[in-house]
Amino acid sequence: MASTKLVLKTAVGSYGNTRALKDGSVTIPDVTLDFVEIAPVYKAFRTMVQRLEFDVSEMAVTTYLLARSFGKRITALPVVLMRRFHHGTILCNAKAGIREPRDLEGRRVGIRAYAQTGPTWSRGILQHEYGVDPRKVTWVTFEGSHVEEFQDPDNCVRAPEGKKLEEMLISGEIDAAIPTNPVDSPEVKPLFAAASDVEREWFRRTGIYPVNHLVVMKSELASSQPWLPRELFAAFKASKERYLHRLQAEGPSSAGDELMLKLKETVGSDPLPYGVGPNRKAMETIARYAFEHGILPRAYSVEEMFDPWVMGLE
Repeated sequence: MASTKLVLKTAVGSYGNTRALKDGSVTIPDVTLDFVEIAPVYKAFRTMVQRLEFDVSEMAVTTYLLARSFGKRITALPVVLMRRFHHGTILCNAKAGIREPRDLEGRRVGIRAYAQTGPTWSRGILQHEYGVDPRKVTWVTFEGSHVEEFQDPDNCVRAPEGKKLEEMLISGEIDAAIPTNPVDSPEVKPLFAAASDVEREWFRRTGIYPVNHLVVMKSELASSQPWLPRELFAAFKASKERYLHRLQAEGPSSAGDELMLKLKETVGSDPLPYGVGPNRKAMETIARYAFEHGILPRAYSVEEMFDPWVMGLE
């Protein structure tokens, strides 16, 4: 009798490091990953948190930690699908008179959502590296958290209905922003003119390599199929290794490939390290930032972030 395959409804972005999984080059014995395409992928995070819509999903790290704090039955694998540095994501209206980070205090800064991972990294860097008090900034948000139980702090205001972050930044309705995507306008300038150099120096000095998106799964599935987290981890790792080998052999063919090569220049041969060990410092740092910014009730340890059955995955 033929064995019945376990079919897992899966929502992860289409990246170089997930390509081999999505095209079937990398498989898991007795498991079928039934990929659901959602663009942009962050729209999957809310339905995963609130309704456990998927068996396996991509999820921003602050969303995951916040979901855990509210008792959501979600387990993370130490598979980091997306990461980047964040100094260069902080943009200013060119006429706002912002010359240094401390000038952001007392200003209106646009972000998609307060508990979003990218702005959490940026706020923490501004606070710890440049003395900016995030409580003295008015954060203009465009949506709430993926975790509906979370309430934004008092220094957040919602942008008027129908407004777009990029348009408000260009027009000067907000003084600065931490957008998800670049903004190309003569009315906008980066807070850090040589952001790549600043990021490299920060990484060299601190050893912190920011984590943005993880792979998560239903906790019930992880506990009822104890072999599955390891198999999923191995498959995602194999897919990543195929991607990095192809990138080394063939060179870049997309903006994502270019970013990977840029990251390699800063962090070394593996721009996407998987496993708890290589990501411990980054995970503990983002948890501390999230606690300091009123997102988490305390700064979780790595042992609180990951269930025991995934701690040893490398």
